[in-house]
Amino acid sequence: MGKLYEPYMYLIYGLCLKYLKDPGKSEDAVMQIFEELIKKLRVHRVDNFKAWLYTLARNHCLMVLRKESKSPMVSLEENFVEKADYLHLDDSEALQEKDLTQMEACIDQLKEDQKRCVKLFYLEQKCYKDIVDETGYTMNQVKSNIQNGRRNLKICMDKNI
Repeated sequence: MGKLYEPYMYLIYGLCLKYLKDPGKSEDAVMQIFEELIKKLRVHRVDNFKAWLYTLARNHCLMVLRKESKSPMVSLEENFVEKADYLHLDDSEALQEKDLTQMEACIDQLKEDQKRCVKLFYLEQKCYKDIVDETGYTMNQVKSNIQNGRRNLKICMDKNI
């Protein structure tokens, strides 16, 4: 593990720092990732280690951020109840749900190839190469479908605001 840790530790730390924006949390995440790596390498056959490690680290950081967002920290300062931001929390959740429902409807309106590539890239977090392998499209077709799908999705969302 030392041979793997030394060359990749700084790369993983930089990636974690990019996502977590906290040096302490990033150091902890690096240690957790390398602990997880020991278990995962016993189970998975890895052909491209650097890309696989990058994906493992990115997913770990995203999971940390997701856990933090489920339990947000709110400071209890004077006049807390008087702040307008906190008076209508239920409304913001309803708006978010409405936006997600609208986004699903807009995704369904995309052309079939754009819809497929956008879902694979953004919802299933697959890389371009995996999408090429899964769909049979060329790399340029995948990139174009994602770019055009994202643009059409934005147009649809803006139109329905």
